[in-house]
Amino acid sequence: MPAPTALRRLLPKPPLWAKPPLWVAMYHSITDVADDPYRVTVSPVRFARQLHWLGDRGLRGVSVRELLAATAAGRAKGLVGLTFDDGYADFLDSALPLLRRHGFTATVYVLPGRLGGVNDWDAEGPRRPLLTEEGIERIAAAGMEIGSHGLTHRRLTEADDATLADETRHSRSLLEEITGGPVDGFCYPYGAVDPRVVRAVRKAGYGYACGIDPGPLTSAYALPRIHIGEDDTSWRLTAKRALHPLRRRHPAELIPARTGPAAVVLG
Repeated sequence: MPAPTALRRLLPKPPLWAKPPLWVAMYHSITDVADDPYRVTVSPVRFARQLHWLGDRGLRGVSVRELLAATAAGRAKGLVGLTFDDGYADFLDSALPLLRRHGFTATVYVLPGRLGGVNDWDAEGPRRPLLTEEGIERIAAAGMEIGSHGLTHRRLTEADDATLADETRHSRSLLEEITGGPVDGFCYPYGAVDPRVVRAVRKAGYGYACGIDPGPLTSAYALPRIHIGEDDTSWRLTAKRALHPLRRRHPAELIPARTGPAAVVLG
């Protein structure tokens, strides 16, 4: 198996004028991995090693809001966006202490319509508890960004107009009541996005939105992300980092003109 430096030599070089694209990591649950048919769980031990991997390379994990602001200001070098989908309660005890130890921040996308519930949208389980209102308040107070993952984890491309409005607009207003501050970011459940859903998110007042691999819809309202799982060792992270510029667009095309009513200045 070639060393990471050898891998870089084998990859085609990007044009000299190209700048590194935004790198946003997508996590879900941080807890012991026992039964995980969807492969969205990372153990605390593996997560700690992944954060060390970032720190050892001079990289710093930040929220997406901070990453976009830094990009607009031309100071995003060395920053990696860290995101956590679904609002699992284990973020408080497993992820937050490790992030704070490294001086990192992150964005947690939560479901205000399922406070204190479980992830029953995952048919095969296992069932894991979701954050309560108090948990969201604690995460926000710790300096993390809170974003919306919709109201109830619906596939928005299949939702009617009324449901789409609830999942976008109403979820934002509920979260702003909980946090006492602006909610700028949205994350599409299942990564399911189309032009109609993007328009709804913009209309709801968000400043940006995250997808998974939105292809031609890639923009500030459909930011691509890299899935990070339990199998992502140092070698795999290095490979993903090296391959990323070949698959993503220039960050200047991803900077939103504004970040909603939050008045976060991006340029």
